[in-house]
Formats: sequence, C-alpha cells, structure tokens
Amino acid sequence: MSDLYLITGFLGAGKTTFLKNFLRLFAGKKIQLIVNEFGQEGIDGTLLADLGAYLNEIAGGSVFCSCRLDQFEKVLRESADVNADVILVEASGLSDPTGVRRLFSQTERFPHIAYQGAVCLVDAVRFPKLYATARTCVKQLASSDVALINKVDRATEEQLQRTRELIRGQRPDMPVLETAFGRTDRSILDLLAASSHTDGAELPLTADLTLRKLLVTVAPAITPHALQKFIEMFIEVTFRVKGFVMTSAGLYLVDCAGNVVTMTPYTGDVSEEKYGRLVILSGAGMPVRKRVKEAASWYADYILSVE
Repeated sequence: MSDLYLITGFLGAGKTTFLKNFLRLFAGKKIQLIVNEFGQEGIDGTLLADLGAYLNEIAGGSVFCSCRLDQFEKVLRESADVNADVILVEASGLSDPTGVRRLFSQTERFPHIAYQGAVCLVDAVRFPKLYATARTCVKQLASSDVALINKVDRATEEQLQRTRELIRGQRPDMPVLETAFGRTDRSILDLLAASSHTDGAELPLTADLTLRKLLVTVAPAITPHALQKFIEMFIEVTFRVKGFVMTSAGLYLVDCAGNVVTMTPYTGDVSEEKYGRLVILSGAGMPVRKRVKEAASWYADYILSVE
C-alpha cells in the first residue's frame, strides 16, 4: 500500500516550499511526487526535481476537473508499478478538490492507495482578501483535514487574527497550525492520522475556477530591470506570474503572487525549452490580456509572443 497525502492551497500560499519540508518527514521511504499546475508550462516540477523522488507532472488544468481527471487517474493506476511508500500530490492553486474523498473511497479502482488526508496551505497575508473573492479558497478548506497558516512572519497581527477567524468560522473542527517558510514537523502527521477521511465522500467532482491563462515568451536579451518593469504593468490583474527567464544577467526564477514582483537568480538545472516562458494566471473579469498586450507593446524588443 502507498500512503497518499494531498497538498492544496491557493496560488502563492507556499505549497512547493512546504512540500520540500514535508518530504523530509519521510526520510528513508520511497516517494512519488505528483505535481499539478494550471499552465501548460510546468514550473514546480523543475523546482522539485532534485529531491530524489519519482516525479510526475500534470499541467494544463486541475487534476480534479474532467479536463485532467483521466490523466490523474492514469498516473495513480501506474503508481502501483512505482511501488512507492508515500505519494505526495501537490494540487494546482486554482483547483477545487471537493471530490477528493469520493475519488479515493473507490478502493476497487486504487486498491494500492491509502488516502491519509489533505493539508491546506493558507497565506496569512493574502487570505482574508482571497477568501472573500475566490470561492476556490472556501472549497480547498472544505476538502482538507489540517490547515497550515504560512508566512506568519510577514503578516500583521490583524491579518493573522482575521485569517484564524475565517478558518474557524468555516471549519471549527479543523486543526490549525502556524508557520513560516513552510516549515513543519511530525506533529502534522499525527493530526492527519487522527482525522477522518470518510466524511464527505458524496461530494461531487467540480469544475475548475473560471480563469484566464496566458503564455508570454521573453527574449534572452531582456535585462532584469526591464523584466521587472514589464511585469509591474499588469501584476495587479493577475493571480500568479511564474516562469524561468534567461536575462542579460543570467537565469531568473519569476514567482509572483498578489501585487509583488518576485525575481531571484536561479542556478539549478532547467531544461532550455523552459527558458523565457512566463505563465500568467488570472480570473474571469480581470483584463489581463489587454494589460499584457499593452505592456508587451512597451517592451516590444524583448517580448516575442503573447498566447
């Protein structure tokens, strides 16, 4: 049997960083990672590739939506051949996993998998605003067994208290932990083991959050300053901007959530076909395509395409 854990949480909550720490709790065991991203370009898989685990990437939609559910089930069935001790699934930040319990209650389809529960990552700074505007946040909490409030080092006491109140208001039964930089210890496994994973098995598989996806190709001649200014022109109408961009000063990882542009030099291994490809995610009613096109016209020497 393989123990399966689901990691969920809205875009930018820190799931990938948490997953790196969470994985250390299973030292000495054979691990399979299943990483799910909305954009066609897989970013998190590249960031996790050096962890010594068997890795599968599923991009282009949520694994809990019909658009990718068949591929997810195929990977799960094939996981029997991997014979992993632990399967860790990082769901897309825009996914609605309310059908996860029903999916794994079908033991005849996945007899080798023992579902151990879901951890919901919560951004202590952005959660109060997101909870009011993105129904996916509500769905992710509803489907999880433990909430982990992350980035408490960046939050004001008011933001942190409001985040606690929102979680308690929806799920007074849910254990809540608090951390920074996605750090965790074995207490989270004890809380998951004590939770029931059978309630809510009747919840249906639901459609993805309505969203807009763009892929921007950037020329390697762009300077880091120009790249930052380009992104700043549309960042406030996005949920997430992410990708690896080769600049005149070397390779950068772009990883933006909210209204803050975050770019850091990157020295890890990245396949060249991923260079210069920015995935931009936004919601319905957000004028992201118009804003990106306008920004691209300002930086026409560097922006090769907007798809």
